[in-house]
Amino acid sequence: MSTTLAKAAETVEYAARLDHVSKSFAGPGGQQLVLDDITLDVAPGEFVTLLGASGCGKSTLLNLVAGLDQPSAGSITTDGRPALMFQEHALFPWLTAGKNIELALKLRGVPKNDRRARAEELLELVRLKGAYGKRVHELSGGMRQRVALARALAQESQLLLMDEPFAALDAITRDVLHDELTRIWTETGLSVLFVTHNVREAVRLAQRVILLSSRPGRIAREWVVDIPQPRRIEDAPVAELSLEITDVLRGEIRRHGQH
Repeated sequence: MSTTLAKAAETVEYAARLDHVSKSFAGPGGQQLVLDDITLDVAPGEFVTLLGASGCGKSTLLNLVAGLDQPSAGSITTDGRPALMFQEHALFPWLTAGKNIELALKLRGVPKNDRRARAEELLELVRLKGAYGKRVHELSGGMRQRVALARALAQESQLLLMDEPFAALDAITRDVLHDELTRIWTETGLSVLFVTHNVREAVRLAQRVILLSSRPGRIAREWVVDIPQPRRIEDAPVAELSLEITDVLRGEIRRHGQH
């Protein structure tokens, strides 16, 4: 069934709606079912994390919501075209930080005379004021991810899809960017669907945590994270809920024979 990438309505009930979505890929032994009967709504302004063991279909699900692939069954509807941010920053090294952002603005049809000012506004939003002229090699890993986030925000989407964007960063940088993402999410009112395999990261960031089982990926369980923001990784309520989720995740891994 087809994926709808836009919903024209004055009152939007959801940022993304997945209705009985399944996905299969051709394999050596025939069709391999990767995702099975996923039904999920992301509300406007909601921050949802997708959690699960490696190979459970988290990134596949995100690609389906982004419109990069089509479901084998079911339907996906989003409030406009989502913006996608990957684990790798994917910045063009021959462009400056500002020009990388301007490219996204150009593709969106923003007039040339307006692009630099908007790019600088976005750099300031991600705490990189003054970095417009810096080349990619001059930026640290955390700064590159901030530029990648600014480029995603340049798409003016109401739904931001994030595929383990902080996984390659050191713990301190990751913690700083958790704070920054929480601040930007609060300031902009974006809806965020965030893929991670890090349980504490999922609890640190989200209003709701969705756990996918493996082989194929199904929604095994979900948790509402009723912990006030700002949160810290080391906060006792975060640690307590993380332990509960980890126990369930370990059970899923054992059940499916993964190591």
